[in-house]
Amino acid sequence: FVPLLAGHGGNTGGQTVGTVLSALSTGSVTSKDAFKIIKKEAMSGLMVGIILGAIVGPFAHYIGGISRHVSMVIFCTLPLLSTIAGTLASSIPFACNFVGLDPAIIAAPAMTTFVDVTGLLSYFLIANKVFKWYGLEL
Repeated sequence: FVPLLAGHGGNTGGQTVGTVLSALSTGSVTSKDAFKIIKKEAMSGLMVGIILGAIVGPFAHYIGGISRHVSMVIFCTLPLLSTIAGTLASSIPFACNFVGLDPAIIAAPAMTTFVDVTGLLSYFLIANKVFKWYGLEL
């Protein structure tokens, strides 16, 4: 499931960073709007993650034959990963502007790196907790 998580985080973040960069370049948003935009993108990521987790988790268990504890890890990780991706991807362009760097050059690679690292770390931390909850030691 690591490719699913990495792909989903990258896709969610990529769409978000593209939207924010476009809005910044056209002037439809400014740095004053940063908190509002970041909050909206984080909430959007959370909702997408909850919906996707609610579909993929049970699907993996009941149709794919994946164990209940691994399905639960996926179910729990997708909302967190989507929220992280939306938050980071919308924050990075504003942060670049704040320090005087070109967000069009830096935002996408930085977002991909941060989302991949935090997504994988989240996956393993959640797996550790869920596995312990099911009485399994890693």
